[in-house]
Amino acid sequence: MGKIIAIANQKGGVGKTTTTVNLAAALGVLEKKVLLIDADPQANATSGLGIDVDSVEFGSYQLLEHTKTASETIIETSSPNVDLIPAHIDLVAIEIELVDKDEREYMMKKAVAELKHNYDFILIDCAPSLGLLTLNALTAADSVIIPIQCEYFALEGLGKLLNTVKSIQKIHNPDLDIEGMLLTMYDSRLRLSNQVVEEVRKHFEDMVFDTVIQRNVRLSEAPSYGESIIKYDASSKGAANYLNLANEVVKKNMEAV
Repeated sequence: MGKIIAIANQKGGVGKTTTTVNLAAALGVLEKKVLLIDADPQANATSGLGIDVDSVEFGSYQLLEHTKTASETIIETSSPNVDLIPAHIDLVAIEIELVDKDEREYMMKKAVAELKHNYDFILIDCAPSLGLLTLNALTAADSVIIPIQCEYFALEGLGKLLNTVKSIQKIHNPDLDIEGMLLTMYDSRLRLSNQVVEEVRKHFEDMVFDTVIQRNVRLSEAPSYGESIIKYDASSKGAANYLNLANEVVKKNMEAV
């Protein structure tokens, strides 16, 4: 039975999509069967895996509308063991279209239920907001990874996200767990980066992953080639970081079994 993990933070630019794409690729290298669901209208996870967004016929929009079954929206990627439900700009309209529907928060949960037994991990790349799309992802998920940028405003808004997680646990998804907080864009030369790491670890202790994602030029170059960091430069620091994270996620879930 697959585990559904949402990667969420309402702040933009914290490394959500970078984490979703590269964690998926790293888990694939570890021979885990992975499905990535792009639930962000910007569709960066889709293009980051080398898929031309304009050529997307069916994807997360149809998945949430229930006009196509989940298996009809899946496409293969060039990353080993990684499949994708792509996004398209038309996903922007979904929040308005779902507003009047019954059980609108459960559209994704119902749609992906049939896929859980086909994959080891299903990763959902969330939009940078706490709107209906993210709400659907968190209602469908077993757990959430929260990327936190190692910069001054890192902790701003984190309380709001944690309150959202709590209210989803209370109302829609009592089993939702925090998989972990992931420190991203870390630069060991900056005192501020080190202070943020210290602060987050002090406040959240075991909830924080041991792995820290360091600032890495190759990591920021990879998406422009439509490749994960594993494919673009397997010897880079970024690739090593995400392989470490994948190992940590696998180990944690083996212990939980």
